[in-house]
Amino acid sequence: MSVLSESEFWQLVTAEDKTAEPESVCNALKAKLTDLSDQQLMEFDKQFNLRMRKAYTWDLFGAAYVMAGCNDDYGFSEFLCWLISRGEQAFLKALENPDSIAECTPVYHLNEQPYPYLDEYDLIAGMLYEERNDDELPFVPSGLEQPKGKRFKDKAKFLKQTYPNLYAKYWQQPS
Repeated sequence: MSVLSESEFWQLVTAEDKTAEPESVCNALKAKLTDLSDQQLMEFDKQFNLRMRKAYTWDLFGAAYVMAGCNDDYGFSEFLCWLISRGEQAFLKALENPDSIAECTPVYHLNEQPYPYLDEYDLIAGMLYEERNDDELPFVPSGLEQPKGKRFKDKAKFLKQTYPNLYAKYWQQPS
């Protein structure tokens, strides 16, 4: 098998334990990817990047802001990695309706706060490829300087209106 199908991608990337600490979710993916050929790693990386790009929207950024106070590109990238790790159905649902992320339970907590982030989850395939080949995977530019769509309004009343389920479940006034 030289190519990675969409269903195989989702089997690999979907976290089995939704409450596991982020590091163990990343380690589990790394263990699964270790068995892939270099060609499959390239395909996995490409598919991952395409989904990151598809989800790079202000609507989802707003959902991350309501859920966990996410307010920068790096954090948003880690949030999108977490969202992808929730599986195909949760991901597709969130693209259509970001407020559906409220249904993604359970969520790992850090210091009693929801922590929907996976640091460098999107880089695992590239790191494995580099370890094996002493060379980097081909760079796939996102082509986007900022998220697609209209920036979300960060006033509580707008957030409550736009993300009623996330707001009810997670909103805490940023300090």
